[in-house]
Amino acid sequence: MLMGALVGCGTAPVPRAVSSLPRVGTPQTVRVPLGLPDVPVPETNPLTAEKIALGRQLYFDPLLSVDRTVSCASCHHPDKGFADGRRTALGVGAQTGTRSAPTVLNAAYSRRQFWDGRAASLEAQAGGPIANPIEMNLPHEVCVARLQAEASYRAAFQKAFGSEVISMEMVQQALASFERTLLSGDSPFDRFRYGGDAQALSPEAQRGLAVFLDPQKGNCASCHLIGDQHALLTDGLFHNIGIGADAEGGFKDAGRFAETQAPADRGAFKTPTLRQIGATAPYMHDGSLKTLRQVVDYYVGGGNSNPQLDRRVRPLELTGQERGDLVAFLESLSGPVPPQAGPPPAAGAPSRQ
Repeated sequence: MLMGALVGCGTAPVPRAVSSLPRVGTPQTVRVPLGLPDVPVPETNPLTAEKIALGRQLYFDPLLSVDRTVSCASCHHPDKGFADGRRTALGVGAQTGTRSAPTVLNAAYSRRQFWDGRAASLEAQAGGPIANPIEMNLPHEVCVARLQAEASYRAAFQKAFGSEVISMEMVQQALASFERTLLSGDSPFDRFRYGGDAQALSPEAQRGLAVFLDPQKGNCASCHLIGDQHALLTDGLFHNIGIGADAEGGFKDAGRFAETQAPADRGAFKTPTLRQIGATAPYMHDGSLKTLRQVVDYYVGGGNSNPQLDRRVRPLELTGQERGDLVAFLESLSGPVPPQAGPPPAAGAPSRQ
């Protein structure tokens, strides 16, 4: 499942970036909702209607797990904001990961994937969770053999890639293509800021937006970026905000440090997007905060002290009303669920032969 592929719940090695495959199929563009920039698409994996359709089928198919019980959608489901509502994600055999599974929405814009940034593209991340022992636990060669044995999948790969001979590279490209269509925008915030609708945000949310932007108040926008033309609500970088720090300032999960070995990266994790955040509790990389009010209160308290704490994390002087207003603004960041993402196909489709 993509709980590790996108957010680093597991620790399995990430496949290297895939190479270009023959270009076949119907070129496809993605309709970008209000408030988002154009979707970056690598030259090595141009979007086609056939690859997107195949990727969607793979995303919802538990065939990609060893016991056929877990799919990508198990941890990133449309009905749960493309998250799973759990503190840490659940893999095959009811095994639990060590990190939370946040939304897949807008992952297309991330410069690096996983909470610790160890994958440089959606393609690079897509194979990791399939082979991860605590996620889907299906070796890549077995995954390919299973798909190759299905007549319906052979036909779908033929349409998408011009060949019935399936490779893991094709699987990764198809999944990445589908994920690039999972976008969240056109929220009340977007309609207010970019659509010219002065009534789209409640008075509470408008006050919360002001707190969010004010560097002396919330200072939230220093990492959760809001631009003049669009808002990704993340800088895509890695910050230590104190989550997971023990009493001595150490970390059981070192985050980005495990990849870079740079002391400044100890306890640092990727800034998540705030899109659809009202539907994706619990929060933080370890799922330790249950509500948005707890998140706001955590920042007001200045986080957990440790030697690498980001300098932007400091105690805030917010009144009770300002805290409530900030929560109201965060709740305004949820837009429509992408229509192509649901409802999911029935488990096991396409037909088995």
